[in-house]
Amino acid sequence: MNNSDFTQQTILEDETALLRPLQITDVEHLKPFSLTEPDLWKYSMVQAIGEEGLKDYIAAAILGREEQREYPFIVFDKRTGSYAGCTRFYDIQPANSSLQLGYTWYGKGFQGTGLNKHCKFLLLEFAFEHLDMERVEFRADNDNKRSIAAMKSLGCTVEGILRSNGVRKDGSRRDSIVLSILKEEWENEVKENLRSKLI
Repeated sequence: MNNSDFTQQTILEDETALLRPLQITDVEHLKPFSLTEPDLWKYSMVQAIGEEGLKDYIAAAILGREEQREYPFIVFDKRTGSYAGCTRFYDIQPANSSLQLGYTWYGKGFQGTGLNKHCKFLLLEFAFEHLDMERVEFRADNDNKRSIAAMKSLGCTVEGILRSNGVRKDGSRRDSIVLSILKEEWENEVKENLRSKLI
């Protein structure tokens, strides 16, 4: 992986979802969620609640891209013609051919619609087949059962629990579950299994 693998023009899309690089002007597209659906970040250690919180969230994500640590996308749902949320690659480790996929959230109206599977298919395909990653890792608050179920449905393997490894917004400690997909798993079964679930 090199600097040219991620550009301001990197767009991933299929007939349902379009993921394009997150920009500071996307505050306007995402503000309705930050103002009216604050519980979207109930389990997140990095929150985007309120207009100022959202601006800080986007600015930090863009800084991560500039420093080549992260690559954030805004998600557009083609079926509704609406912006739906965000996701990103982070903890990008070219030397280890690994990265994490996360910071994913969608407005409530887009949850359970199949949009997430389309997005994850595009992201995993890009990670394994364009970036030539060997491992894609996922993490979540171990209390976030909805997110964990979604990751398992993608074909992720549970690796274990990191005990008390993070601090929630309210100051309490969280356990994080770690899941992953390996390149050989993607090639041998996960890709086609996930493709078959796209609706």
